[in-house]
Amino acid sequence: FLRPKRDFICWYLCVTHSLMYTYTAFSKSVGLPGFYTFTAMGLLDDIIIDYYDSKSQKKVPKQDCMNKALPQPYWVEGTKARQAKQKWFKRNIKIMMARMKQNSSDIHVLQWRHGCEAEKQPGNSSLQFTRGIDMYSYDGKDFISFDATNKVWVASSVVAEQTKRKWDNEELIHYTISYLQNNCIQWLSAFVKCRKKQLVQAAPPKVLMFAKNSKVKKNVVLTCLATGFLPKYIELKIKNEGRVLNGADRVVSTGPLPNGDDTFQRRDDIEIFRDDLATYTCEVSHSESNLHINSTWGKFDLIGWVSGGLLMLAVLMLAVLVLLVFLCKRRNCVFINIVFSRQQDSSEDVL
Repeated sequence: FLRPKRDFICWYLCVTHSLMYTYTAFSKSVGLPGFYTFTAMGLLDDIIIDYYDSKSQKKVPKQDCMNKALPQPYWVEGTKARQAKQKWFKRNIKIMMARMKQNSSDIHVLQWRHGCEAEKQPGNSSLQFTRGIDMYSYDGKDFISFDATNKVWVASSVVAEQTKRKWDNEELIHYTISYLQNNCIQWLSAFVKCRKKQLVQAAPPKVLMFAKNSKVKKNVVLTCLATGFLPKYIELKIKNEGRVLNGADRVVSTGPLPNGDDTFQRRDDIEIFRDDLATYTCEVSHSESNLHINSTWGKFDLIGWVSGGLLMLAVLMLAVLVLLVFLCKRRNCVFINIVFSRQQDSSEDVL
């Protein structure tokens, strides 16, 4: 499943957390390493926190805080639940193939994704439900999904209408809503608190500010890079004399991107004139890490790349001069005289 896009404004104004579970079942073995007939995983803010596959048939923690905070019975019962889901998927993928009139020679895939999203309330750590997700897909196409607002299942194809008629009953709808708005949020809150303790011991995020040459010679690009933060929502602002700049001012943001260690990074750039004398600052806030930085690009940052290049050129010219002097001493300045005479001849030609 593709994760539905969040509003861009949320990167700046709210702290959002999510707890999602994904299940994937194949009709038969794919025959590729790392692919199993059934896998299931839980994700907290898009980071895997638990995992199960048909080979190991065991639900295991993927984060230290999950392993330490949750007792062994949790994982035992979780394993039983995943094993039951594995059987459910095996049975239902056969039903889907029969309903679609498909043969067993091809590989088919049934997926389920469900969970909840919540926003952290200002002034406290409580989470308020904002959205629930419960959706199925078959062979990469949407099959059926739950509309929590209208309290109905929405069929994405004619074949799914039969499932919709079965699931559009009061008991199942009440259970689905209760899970998404209550049980899921309770687990989300518990997992966020668990991770919070882990973050206290982790290295704090880093903020790097620098300038580099633009493709346009008269311009430079200012960059503010925040990296190593978790969860992925962070507040990053580039300001000009205190005024927050945005896309209309040609600010380009990558948004949160994953690092290789389960943390995230974000990079914002703005291109300005090289001779711009205004004060540019970068303000970064990440509440989960208690990070707040408000720093200014200095003049060295703006011209450092240029002056560095001139310095290297000066050093190179000095080295050449020293070499010429050395050769002069060894060759009685014949080489130097030739160089000077050629320079004089050249200047006369120009005049």
